[in-house]
Parts: sequence; structure tokens; C-alpha cells
Amino acid sequence: MHEIQLLYVENIITRKKSTPQQELCFVMRVANLSHDKKVEVLWAGEQGEWQVLSASYQHQLGEDQECWGAKVIIKALGQNSLPGNISFALHYQCLGQEYWDNLSGSNYASQADSGIQLTASQNLQQLGFEPKLKVGQQRIPITLSVNQALQAQTVTLHWTTDNWLTSHKTPCHFNRHYWHEHAQSNARNPNQYGSQIWQGLLKINNAYRVQYSISCDTPNGVLWDNNNGNNYELSHEPLKLMILNLHCYQEAQQDEKFSQIAKAIDDLGVDIVCFQEVAELWNEGLGDWSTHSANIINNKLKHAFHHYSDWSHLGFDKYREGVAILSRYPLQHQAARYVSDSESVYSIHARKVIMAQVYVPHIGLLNVFSAHLSWWEDGFAQQFKRLSSWAHELQDQSVSATLLCGDFNITSASEGYKLVVNGNEYDDQFLAIQDQRAFEKIFKVNDAYWSNYLADDYRIDYIFMNKASELKVHSGRVLFTDDDYGRVSDHCGYLMSFEPK
Repeated sequence: MHEIQLLYVENIITRKKSTPQQELCFVMRVANLSHDKKVEVLWAGEQGEWQVLSASYQHQLGEDQECWGAKVIIKALGQNSLPGNISFALHYQCLGQEYWDNLSGSNYASQADSGIQLTASQNLQQLGFEPKLKVGQQRIPITLSVNQALQAQTVTLHWTTDNWLTSHKTPCHFNRHYWHEHAQSNARNPNQYGSQIWQGLLKINNAYRVQYSISCDTPNGVLWDNNNGNNYELSHEPLKLMILNLHCYQEAQQDEKFSQIAKAIDDLGVDIVCFQEVAELWNEGLGDWSTHSANIINNKLKHAFHHYSDWSHLGFDKYREGVAILSRYPLQHQAARYVSDSESVYSIHARKVIMAQVYVPHIGLLNVFSAHLSWWEDGFAQQFKRLSSWAHELQDQSVSATLLCGDFNITSASEGYKLVVNGNEYDDQFLAIQDQRAFEKIFKVNDAYWSNYLADDYRIDYIFMNKASELKVHSGRVLFTDDDYGRVSDHCGYLMSFEPK
């Protein structure tokens, strides 16, 4: 196995605003030996001065390989001339080892303005693949370089938007004028390395994701490029939902921690946040919006979210304590309801839940609940039954998913958790991504000894998703630990991402 291997190099000279410039692009396959790695290109032009160009991760190539790329544009300004013909080698550092792809020490060569040069092992290569769809994107242009020696007769894209329940075929066309159209280049000999350019266009409308492979018909049979058996896949960004108990103003350096929470939301691209133990000064029961913790965090974001909150009771003898929902997307409907027997603002057992309906593009309409329920001995069972009944009332065919989020004050092996499991209506989403075996035993099989699988799981914060939902969990991450954005509360936060099934 090659730890690093060149796929293709692109060498183009153009003129922009009368200034000649040379664009060099290197694309390579890298073995994923560790998360911590350094990949670079060492190259020199006709003047013989060697330079180091850092490469960056592009996308996955199968389970244990990645695609990396490096690009540089050099302008002919003043006394600086263009590199012209170049020599280069690929370098990879990982786990204390170094790996090279340099043609056994003789280095690769690429002539100035020669266009695409495939390696000898690459007969069919997609150019410029990007795994993410842009907002509103409904068409995907695909460009391929095909070894001219293959004598390609047809090139076809085989694709699906529903995980191959149905599929489509789209023919590509051979583009004789690609260099003039694509780069305004007067390539000296664009076919010098025997590379043909074929292009196709996928019309995907409003699909969340598209998967495809490529076939090339030749006189000697059919050649396939299916991304090492995994197919190519493009998708929109998944929905990112975060939950966090804010600890009701009980933290030292409280404002600094609010800033850290806002930074995490911005850095991680969170879409919806459910907060519990949200607090503002009591002010004789009238509250004080300027001290409202969710409002303060929202104002610290680069771009403030849509915000809905409500309070349940007097907390720590000086705060109105409640829950909040922040959303990148507009709230189409919101409501609040006590789920506890007590509705006294002076009782800590008075628990109010809020919900907001949010439409997320390419994901659908969501019913999101932010809850802080009581411990089992203080009324959890009745509160959860009222909450799930309320959620059931709002569930209809227009709703893609119902998500019950927050601090439920039940450990994962407790009677309260058993109540959720036996209700057979909601699944624990963090468990689904963190421990698939335990999740299957508990929520799919309902193994009689399921609590044994959760002996070391002490969570009390959850995202429960209705089993009828049209989403599936994509990833899960614990936040606000010593190693991840630091402690900001007596609770950790949880960031989950979801995508359509």
C-alpha cells in the first residue's frame, strides 16, 4: 500500500488584467494512519528554487484513505517570472514516520501550461470534487479526465438521491474546448499527456444528498470509478443541535463562560440550542431581560439567533429559572406548558417545558422541546408522560422529527430511563451514535438485561427522538469538558447532528 500517491497535477497559465499567472494544483491519495498528520508538496520551477506547499484534506476515499490537495497561484509581477516547467515530490509525516512519492528519487515533472496530467495508474479521474452541496444548489457539474489511450466511447454518471431506491443515468460529453472555456488558457499542448476532458451535469432539484459512480465504455470493456467501492457522495450540512444546562448563574467567571458557550456555537456551526437552568434576576417576579443568561449568550453570537424562552419557578432565592431555545432558523410556532402537578412559581417542583416549531432547509419541519424535568422521586414519570402526550398532539405528517431535549434528571440505567424505553416511542440519540450495540439491545430488542449495558453511563441530559421521525443521527460529541471548550457548568453539553434517513 502507498502511504501517499499522486493522482494528478494541473499546470495552467492564464492572463488576468494583462498579468500572466501560473496555477499549480496537486491532488493526492493519503493513507489515513492517524488524525494528526502533515502533508506537503515540495516543488521547484525552472530557476531551481525549491519551495514547500502545504496540502489540506479534501474528502474521504474509502474507509482508510483520504484525498488531499494543494494549490498555488504565482503572478508575473516586476522581476518575478513564472515558474514554467516544474519538478515536484510529495511528502507525508505521521506517527513519527516520513513517506515520499517522488518516483523513486527522480521527482515528478510537469511542463508549463500542459493542463491535466494523470499518473500512469489513473485512467479515469474526477477533477475538483467537493463533498458539500451549497445552499440552494440544484445542479452538480462534474468534470472528468480520461486517459486518451482508453479510446473512451461513452462516459456515464450513475446516480441516486434516495440511497439507490431509484437511480438515474446521465451521459457525459467530450469537451474539446475545455481549456479555453474553463481557464481562458492558450495551452501549448493540452493533450500532451493524453488526457481527455468529459463533462456531465446532474439535476438534483432539492435533494439533501446525491450519490454517484462513473462508468467509461471502451473497446476493451467497461471501466468504473466508484470512489474505491464507496461511491461519491455530496450532501448539504446536517442539522446540528446542542443541549446544555447553564447551572442558573452558579458559576465563577460567569460572563467569561457565557462567552465560551457563544464561541462554541459559532465555531461549530450549531443550528439549534436547547438550554436548561436559564436564569434572570427575580426582580419581584418581573424578571430582568438584561440579566437573562440565554439572551446574554445570544447577544454574544456573531449573528444573533431566533430566541424563545419561559420560566417555571424561583431558583436559588433570587432568579426566575426556566428553559430556552435558540435557533438559526425562524420559529414558526412556539408554546410553553407546565408538565408538573405544581404550577407554583415558588415551588422547585413546578416544571414548565417549551417547544418551538422550526423549518430547516433540506431537513424539514421539526418540533423541538426544551425540558428540565424532576428526579424520579419528585414526579418524573408523570411529567414525562404529559410531555410525550403533548408532543404526540403536535405530531402530524408535516413534521419530519420530534425531539425532546434537555435535562431529564434520570440516569441511563434508572427506572425513569426504563419508562422511556418501555414507552417504545422515543430513542436515545447519543447512545445510538456512541454505542450502537447497546442501542440495538435496548431500543430495538428491549433485552431483559439491558441495564447491564449502561453500567458506566451516568448521563442525565438527553436528546430523545420520536421513532417515527424521518431523520437519523449522524454524529455525537460531548462538549464543555476539560478538553473541549472547558467547563462552563456542572453539566456537560451534547452536540448532535442529524440528516434525513
